[in-house]
Amino acid sequence: MSKESKAQEFQERIDNGETIEPKDWMPERYQKQLIRMMSQHAHSEVVGMLPEGNWITRAPSLRRKMILLSKVQDEAGHGLYLYSATETLGASRQEVLDDLLNGRAKYSSIFNYPTLSWADVAVIGWLVDGAAIINQTMLARSSYGPYSRAMVRICKEESFHKKQGYEMVAQMADGTPEQQEMIQDAVDRWWWPTLMMFGPHDEDSPNSAELIKWGVKSKTNDELRQSFVDRHVQEAHAVGLEIPDPDLEYNEETEHWEFGEIDWDEFWNVVRGNGPMNKERMKTRREAHENGKWVRKAAEEYARKQRLQKEKAS
Repeated sequence: MSKESKAQEFQERIDNGETIEPKDWMPERYQKQLIRMMSQHAHSEVVGMLPEGNWITRAPSLRRKMILLSKVQDEAGHGLYLYSATETLGASRQEVLDDLLNGRAKYSSIFNYPTLSWADVAVIGWLVDGAAIINQTMLARSSYGPYSRAMVRICKEESFHKKQGYEMVAQMADGTPEQQEMIQDAVDRWWWPTLMMFGPHDEDSPNSAELIKWGVKSKTNDELRQSFVDRHVQEAHAVGLEIPDPDLEYNEETEHWEFGEIDWDEFWNVVRGNGPMNKERMKTRREAHENGKWVRKAAEEYARKQRLQKEKAS
């Protein structure tokens, strides 16, 4: 069968809603797009531990410390699921990690902003994890089997993280004047960067149309962003918080919240590595990778000895 015929048959499988598995034939471009997207997703989970991990030792109570510690551990697990799923496409773990550490791979721009107060931890749980759920629920129906299955478990945990975040937001919004001011300030700072998480407008996205064609995504960046705004504006108003957007207005005809224009210059500046925390995040990640070298060597040596024992036994 020719390459063109295989590509046509592959597209027919996608159009019929079939799931693609690692041993199935797939176009090289499909494989490369998935490796880029899944490894970037994995990097985002791992780097995403840093903004909140910074507050573990400063949590206001033992209960909050335990919750935050558990959440950060969950994010590490999500990264491992996704690195493993990426390996099914023939990309080695070391290869994708090297891409991150050497600056060749990206991670979500949202994690290049600082966490200035405890309220930021609450707002990350509510807004950032809320945005992640909207995106990842879609990816749980991805055409690539290992990716969609990883998303099923991740979505369950992210949903719990979002509920925890919103609980914290509601408590602070109903707290002292100082707490109310702190949580509103955090919302003001995180709202627009969270909208940027969904990526550029559809006409400016170099990958969105192709990913939708192949069933990796089922909704566009703008559709996902609109869903996020519709849901979270109502949640903000329910606890007495204001959205920092003077152009925000409900459209009775479309039944959607219309919102102002995103500062795309800021978005691309952060993506290019010039955000408030880009350099610090990568410095911390490289140091952690270097400090963990002895653990990786020990694991490799243990695996080597286990193989030798099995060979002797056989």
